[in-house]
Amino acid sequence: MFPPLANRGTPHSNVSQQSGSVPEARLAPVIHYTFLLIGLSLLVYVLHKLDGILLPLFFAALLSTLLLPMVSKLEDRGWPRILAIITAILLLVGGIVGLGVVFGAQIMDLKAELPLIQQKLVVFMDQGQQWLHDRLGMRIMSKDEIIDSSLSSAKKSAGGFLGSTLSTTAGVLSVLTLIPIYIFCFLYYRDHMRQFMFRFVSPDKRTAVLHTMDSIQTVVQAYITGLLMVIVIVAVLNGIGLLLLGVKFAIFFAIFASVLAVIPYIGILVGATIPALITLVETGSPGKAAAVVGVFVFVQFLEGNFITPMITGSKVSINPMAAIVALILGGELWGTPGMILSIPLVAVLKVVFDSNKATEPWGFLLGDVTDGEDTKKDKSDDKPGFFGKAWHMLKRI
Repeated sequence: MFPPLANRGTPHSNVSQQSGSVPEARLAPVIHYTFLLIGLSLLVYVLHKLDGILLPLFFAALLSTLLLPMVSKLEDRGWPRILAIITAILLLVGGIVGLGVVFGAQIMDLKAELPLIQQKLVVFMDQGQQWLHDRLGMRIMSKDEIIDSSLSSAKKSAGGFLGSTLSTTAGVLSVLTLIPIYIFCFLYYRDHMRQFMFRFVSPDKRTAVLHTMDSIQTVVQAYITGLLMVIVIVAVLNGIGLLLLGVKFAIFFAIFASVLAVIPYIGILVGATIPALITLVETGSPGKAAAVVGVFVFVQFLEGNFITPMITGSKVSINPMAAIVALILGGELWGTPGMILSIPLVAVLKVVFDSNKATEPWGFLLGDVTDGEDTKKDKSDDKPGFFGKAWHMLKRI
């Protein structure tokens, strides 16, 4: 007799029914990584196309994180949330305006000195050309040739420069208008956003998610605050050194170089080159220009080995290679605003990566070099070689 139709089936189906498991379809690693690369490409494309929307949001998010402790303290003292947020935003705007006034005064003084600096630069270039002609036999360009070439290049780039200046000005004004609004919204609706994040996790995991979010917020606040402290300390040290050397526009170059000092290696190069060249043109003394470079190098040494490790090193630290790659990628993606945002965003990514075991290796990759070795050394590696064995034989003799 044949078995009933309900009990019929292939051997494979019978095995599956007995084991109670359903076979899973797994993608090949090549297909998996192909989809990953496609997703990353689409993400970069979207980030580039939506820069006008995303840049104000990112700036506002970082500034909101910076202002959150002040707003929380004011609320703890009984201030209404709206009043506390508006007060913090006004203090932030006041500090930026004050810094802009200092920079503006220095820039106006530098602009007034530009004709004299240009004249001295022409004399210095003539001396340099004469030295090259005497030593290497290079042809000397006359002043008229230099002026004609400069004017022709200026005429070619005048239209594009004017258009880019107008578009940049309009973009900056729109961003400056949107950022305070976004800051207010981030700070006012922060509890609502936290509840929004909780909707994605089950109730039994919300405590762990809350702890992770608080730790990320604390570390990011400490990093941004520490970064600002480092900039202020480096600016003061640079200013003292340049004022002692009698460098013109010392305050401007000190603040300018302190901001660029956040960029590893490249920042100190750019921040020291411009004041050194102006000092060389103004005084004609290579020794004084070298002293200006020495001031920046010494302050950079203090910043890298003592100031930054003491202030921000205990919280989060980005290795120079990751910072340089982030700066290049940020510049390619969003231009100058992307370079400004690159270091803080990488710091945020490192904190997020470190908070999850699955992404912790990426956080380690972005971090600075750690002390000690991660892998234990095999004792077999400590066996003496030929010279070690010979030394032991001599000691026995």
